[in-house]
Amino acid sequence: MESLKIEIFKTKIDNLSINETIKKIDYAILKEKQIHHVVVNAGKIVAMQTDSKLRESVNNSDIINADGQAVVWASKFLNKPLKERVTGIDLMEKLVEIAHKKRYKIFFFGAHEEVVKKVVNFYKNKYSPEIIAGYRNGYYDKAEEKEIAQQISDSEAQMLFVAISSPKKEIFLNDYKEILKEVNFIMGVGGSFDVVAGVTKRAPVWMQKNGLEWFYRLIQEPKRMWKRYLIGNTKFILLVIKEKLKQKNSKD
Repeated sequence: MESLKIEIFKTKIDNLSINETIKKIDYAILKEKQIHHVVVNAGKIVAMQTDSKLRESVNNSDIINADGQAVVWASKFLNKPLKERVTGIDLMEKLVEIAHKKRYKIFFFGAHEEVVKKVVNFYKNKYSPEIIAGYRNGYYDKAEEKEIAQQISDSEAQMLFVAISSPKKEIFLNDYKEILKEVNFIMGVGGSFDVVAGVTKRAPVWMQKNGLEWFYRLIQEPKRMWKRYLIGNTKFILLVIKEKLKQKNSKD
């Protein structure tokens, strides 16, 4: 199933619903092919404008979904409407359930040791220990990366979830895609492990639907998040306005 790609902000975002995304992933696993998946939000798109390594890593992915509601709103404002947002954590949760039903194995990579252990134990108890191919925390030296990628490949996992901050996770997956070629689905999931482990809380559904998840996280961690969200969101708004003006000028 091919998907229409919406080209904005130096990247091409797949215009897929979450169910359409899952079908593509499940089909790739069935055919023993690899899909490299990534999500983009306002902050990541802003970073991609100046970070060429991050931009290359994102654009080399097979599926790019819009995680942030702000990106969906921007696409509509720019007359290139996306169907819906596909959040990393929602996609991960649904794929873990599919892994249990179809007996796929998953490798969990990232976060602190106690957090990733809680995630693994949570899914073991909710589903079955059989879905766990392995796990590793996300703290390591650069020199260890190749060895970690090989460890994941050797685990015989069909799915890999990487819970490391940007741009590190995107670059890791892009750089070691060849070593990870036996893993059918590879994806960065940011802070999703912290949510599953109960370290951080996800925003209420009404805040998610109204694009206020960033504000909920800002309230929880103001010292760490204020710069990322307040400055990042302002830059994103300016980026959208600049893109709109470019569209307008091209028509004149």
